[in-house]
Amino acid sequence: MKNVLVIGSTGQIGSELTMKIRRMIPEGNVVAGYIKGAEPKGELLESGPAAEADVCNGEQLLEVVKKYDIDTIYNLAALLSAVAERKPQLAWHIQIDGLMNILEIARDNHCAVFTPSSIGSFGPETPRKDTPQDTIQRPRSMYGCTKVATELLSDYYFHKYGVDTRSVRFPGLISNVTLPGGGTTDYAVEIYYAAVKGEEFVCPIAPGTFMDMMYMPDALKAAVDIMNADPSRLIHRNSFNIASMSFDPEILKAKITEHIPGFKMRYEVDPVRQAIAESWPDKMDDSCARAEWDWKPSYDLEGMTVDMIDALRKKLL
Repeated sequence: MKNVLVIGSTGQIGSELTMKIRRMIPEGNVVAGYIKGAEPKGELLESGPAAEADVCNGEQLLEVVKKYDIDTIYNLAALLSAVAERKPQLAWHIQIDGLMNILEIARDNHCAVFTPSSIGSFGPETPRKDTPQDTIQRPRSMYGCTKVATELLSDYYFHKYGVDTRSVRFPGLISNVTLPGGGTTDYAVEIYYAAVKGEEFVCPIAPGTFMDMMYMPDALKAAVDIMNADPSRLIHRNSFNIASMSFDPEILKAKITEHIPGFKMRYEVDPVRQAIAESWPDKMDDSCARAEWDWKPSYDLEGMTVDMIDALRKKLL
């Protein structure tokens, strides 16, 4: 990677990923791609080039790719799971029609493409524990349907046209920098904010609902490492299971309470998010990622909790 376009650079993942890649390759162009109404600000704007890059506007994307001689595209444009259920047609338009624009541009301009998948690509028929790399994927959410389609399209363009497509299936992501935007796993970020501020947390996910989660530094590492991986070692491409930790709301509350005694939580279960959560794996088997490109997370629940609380205290108090 030398000249990189991060589409969705102001989102939960993109804002941190853009800065990470800029620090890695300061001599290159790492372009913060955005859409109108979500322009980059502060350090993200001041530390490198930015350009409007709407995945649904192929001509605009092509202009950015040519202007900055882009060799790698990180396609992070998406509506997250709960939002996609309310706006299914828009979700498809962004996540599938948009991806087709990117893949065609990558095909003609020799770009590598990263389009993340998700635990949302699985469904209720998928084995929930130690979910295999290759298994049944029959999601019942629009978000999940689009993620399965992005995996298939990305593999198609690799096998048919030689486009260097790679991706990972992200678990729920927890960050102390950017707030989430409508995902089923958002509670695992919001609970830390409530705890640090001394507020009672109202949990939308029922006790006993286990889901894979990951601290953002590990997610960013995975997104970079997969694109830098030796292609001769890759048996899979789209998309690799990656895992770090799995817990339910009660386990998370107990861990936070170890560090913030007296923290309180009650439940008001959101039926839409709960239904989605129950269709997802409890824990994915990421042995293929470990074998093919040496994936290994750095944070467990304890390490993440200590770091989250420390960072949020500095940010909020």
